[in-house]
Amino acid sequence: MAEEELPGVLILDIGGTHGVLENLAALLNKHFHVITMKEFLGNKEEMSKKIQSIFVFECRPTIDRELLESLPNLKVIGNSGVGVDHLDLKMISSFGVKVTNTPHAVADPTADIGMALMLASARRLVEGNVLNFPG
Repeated sequence: MAEEELPGVLILDIGGTHGVLENLAALLNKHFHVITMKEFLGNKEEMSKKIQSIFVFECRPTIDRELLESLPNLKVIGNSGVGVDHLDLKMISSFGVKVTNTPHAVADPTADIGMALMLASARRLVEGNVLNFPG
């Protein structure tokens, strides 16, 4: 499928302090024409028509009324985390846009860490690790 045929997805950036992780951006590139916020702001007229999705990573980009009004073909906002408290769902839905998230993405790792912390506490592993034994 040619890049022109792929639906556009808006992200803040790739890499850096607040951008999408590079391996995640590579995955997005397989299914979307990835458009960074810098590219979008540099050519709003052309890019706004291509963007059908926004990928929110670590609460970025900020989804506000001005952004939604500038994206006439936006269909879905995909949030890469569990919660959507940082999104104004009522405002977003007033534009006919759907919101998705990944509610079970970190369930197993969270349970693993919880069990590890309980076992470490019960066996006093942290305290044992810092003790200096003679000899």
